[in-house]
Amino acid sequence: MYGNTPYAGRPGDEEVPELSPAARRALQEGVSDVERATRRFLPDDYQVGSRVGQSNSGPQVTISVRPPVGNPVSAGFTPDMDSEEDLIPVEDVDEVARGLAASAALQVKQAIGDDVPPMAR
Repeated sequence: MYGNTPYAGRPGDEEVPELSPAARRALQEGVSDVERATRRFLPDDYQVGSRVGQSNSGPQVTISVRPPVGNPVSAGFTPDMDSEEDLIPVEDVDEVARGLAASAALQVKQAIGDDVPPMAR
């Protein structure tokens, strides 16, 4: 009945790439680099965490920031499995960290609104 859809077939029929133990350690080190870079852009009140997991398409990385007020923000991506040494490219570390920090700061600004008086004139 649904044989002509892109969702045809049973889940798990396709080959899912697995991480070797060395590649998993390298990925976790890369994720730690993103966490450290994100923390550099934010005050201590923001909580930064990450998760390395497995999805139907392969390894999946999620990095999250919980601001002191407002909604948490996260960035998820699939590492490049073709290059086991450089699963998270150096240029992506800074880009993801800046994006997460900016999004978390925006969440605080939106949660607080215009209720905070300026500190200096």
